[in-house]
Amino acid sequence: MTIEHFDVLIVGAGISGIGAGYHLQANCPSKTYVILEGRDCLGGTWDLFRYPGIRSDSDMYTLGYSFRPWTEAKSIADGPAILNYLRETAKDYGIDRKIRFRHFVKRASWSTENAQWTVEVEQGPEKELTRFTCNFLFMCSGYYNYAEGYTPDFPGTERFKGRIVHPQKWTDDIDYAGKRVIVIGSGATAVTLVPEMAKTAAHVTMLQRSPTYVATVPAEDKLANAMRRYLPAKLAYGLTRWKKVLLSMYFYNLSRRKPEGVKQFLLKQVREQLGPDYDVAKHFTPKYNPWDQRLCAVPNGDLFDAIKSNRASVVTDRIETFTEKGIKLESGTELEADLIVTATGLNLQVLSDLQISVDGAPVDMSKTLNYKGMMYSDVPNLASAFGYTNASWTLKCDLTCEYVCRLINHMDRTGLRQCTPRRNDPTLGEEPFLDFSSGYVQRTIDKFPKQGSKAPWKLYQNYALDIVSLKFGRVEDGAMEFSNPRPASAERKRLAS
Repeated sequence: MTIEHFDVLIVGAGISGIGAGYHLQANCPSKTYVILEGRDCLGGTWDLFRYPGIRSDSDMYTLGYSFRPWTEAKSIADGPAILNYLRETAKDYGIDRKIRFRHFVKRASWSTENAQWTVEVEQGPEKELTRFTCNFLFMCSGYYNYAEGYTPDFPGTERFKGRIVHPQKWTDDIDYAGKRVIVIGSGATAVTLVPEMAKTAAHVTMLQRSPTYVATVPAEDKLANAMRRYLPAKLAYGLTRWKKVLLSMYFYNLSRRKPEGVKQFLLKQVREQLGPDYDVAKHFTPKYNPWDQRLCAVPNGDLFDAIKSNRASVVTDRIETFTEKGIKLESGTELEADLIVTATGLNLQVLSDLQISVDGAPVDMSKTLNYKGMMYSDVPNLASAFGYTNASWTLKCDLTCEYVCRLINHMDRTGLRQCTPRRNDPTLGEEPFLDFSSGYVQRTIDKFPKQGSKAPWKLYQNYALDIVSLKFGRVEDGAMEFSNPRPASAERKRLAS
């Protein structure tokens, strides 16, 4: 078996992996890299999800890359537009030529003696086993299981005569025109599906066990579009990006300081949309505070428009059982449907369930401590891209990619081959990796690494603080151990070249 070697091996060709490819080319131009993608096309989330209305829940001025301006008019973009943006980015920078499709990474073993990872991969439909080696492993595969979404074990599903589908498994043959549809859920997927399906369905019911905070946002940023007409694209994009960042940071911090005030602001917005007679207390007033879970954004209030026009409705109740005609609720009401969509969430995964070992010892990721939101205690030369929970995914990923490049370049300068986060502070406490009450988080949080009680082990979910730490902070910070000098012969050869 021929084993290919690369300086950096990136796992995943979605928004994070493409960004990682760019930053390596820009900041570590002498390094070789490859991107291994388990599916047969790039795009990750934005290619996988095909359900009606699929769109971003972050504005594209921050979900877009720092190095490539978003130039479309819409701030909240649909899935096909985002996928096109990713494809063009990969093509324009030659990143697409570095991608190996149908390469599913299964295991990674670190050897301190060789200062490299050996990565085992299942290749192609036959799942032929192949191996790669690399000096640095960069996991950009997201945080959820692409193979299957989360669906609760609802009683009676076998009795239902219509079709049941999870949005993650949406296919082109699903016909809902003129039909009665129930969408189970109240998160970002549900509030996206309902107004889009309501355009042609007979009626769409959003069935929720409990409400979520929903905020109306403009589909387009008029100031951004105006600036783009009069300013250079990169300048206009940069100004808009920072405006969005600062506004979102202000709103998040205000939610933490004055949760009741923010709650009333959001509920007032809903009342203004739906009128004084609508039961906002029952259907749109959560029991938790704003940003204890992620807020749902609806561009131009499309969800509320669908409700006001009676093309859609919201029912807040619990499911007793599925029936032949639809769903019977605990209140005794039966909702009839031709199609039921279970927008009930994701199954989270840690590093795509990659099996990791260090010098022959298996690594239990739940026992590790997360370093700067990207690396793991006692695991050398491995980083992962994980975005913010309270802001755009890409903001943190851009910073992570730049920091990985800083680490690689520092090791080159010092002649060291290994960087390992070490938990050497006896006063350091442990906290959950994510401070979110959402069900999809709580179901699997015990499998995730922990975060520490203070820097550099604590996740502050704050872009400004991360810029200071990751862009300008020292890489030799007392927690990151650099070791494993390059052999003298290899060092002489490097200097000669």
